[in-house]
Amino acid sequence: MTRWLVTGATGQVGTDLMAVLQAGDDEVVGLGRDDLDITDPDAVTRALDDARPAVVVNCAAYTTVDAAETDEATATAVNGDAPGHLARWCAAHGARLLHLSTDYVFAGDASTPYDVDAPLAPQSAYGRSKAAGERAVLSAGGDVHIVRTAWVYGATGPNFVKSIARLARDRDALDVVDDQHGSPTWSHDLAVALSALGAASVRPGIWHYTGQGETTWCGFAAAIVGEIGLDPAMVHPTTTAAYPRPAPRPAYSVLSTAKWEAAGLPPPRPWQEALHAAVDRHPELAGGE
Repeated sequence: MTRWLVTGATGQVGTDLMAVLQAGDDEVVGLGRDDLDITDPDAVTRALDDARPAVVVNCAAYTTVDAAETDEATATAVNGDAPGHLARWCAAHGARLLHLSTDYVFAGDASTPYDVDAPLAPQSAYGRSKAAGERAVLSAGGDVHIVRTAWVYGATGPNFVKSIARLARDRDALDVVDDQHGSPTWSHDLAVALSALGAASVRPGIWHYTGQGETTWCGFAAAIVGEIGLDPAMVHPTTTAAYPRPAPRPAYSVLSTAKWEAAGLPPPRPWQEALHAAVDRHPELAGGE
């Protein structure tokens, strides 16, 4: 039996990971934002000393991408410094650390999927804070695994799927950006993947896990609209330039999962298949009851 500790346990990925782990035979301790301030190194040490986990999964993060542009210090404290506190405890106590990261650590100007060893070139404050977190956990040494993912949605909290489903029911047409490319990722599938990685006999390193295949936000929105029984033709393509945001968005966010699959870990399923399963399991994603 393995003892796990999940930070950010009440967030989108953390909630699903807790459910996956609690369905098995292992012990799991979940700590949400109200339970642990991961930016406080003393609090982190006390929590980990008390729980004595063999595997720590860091799902806690500052994820408000636009707000980070004017609050980079807070984003860096949560995404950059705090993972280092966790990593140093894990390295000192022989625990495995799984740390979630993001496609935003890359420049977003590629035309083929990013490999795990592609150079980092974040273009936003959020991206810089997540890149700092990667450096912090790697510098601690030990059994550290960085898992980059992208375009995550799930039943917990606000996300693109819920927003599009709501808007589609209220409007006759939707204009959605069609010049940003990525791979939608269901948080449940990511949780299953993390549980498998935590138990696998693999060397420490960096991993990519997303839904299989790629689309644009416009293509994703059209699929969501179709899943809730409306006409995908109501979704119309537009450009990033037409909807300026404080933080730059990557034009290309597709991550290669080749290393993940070569290691014999559970391969990601096509993003369309995952979306169908997610809406079927969680009617609230589609605005249902």
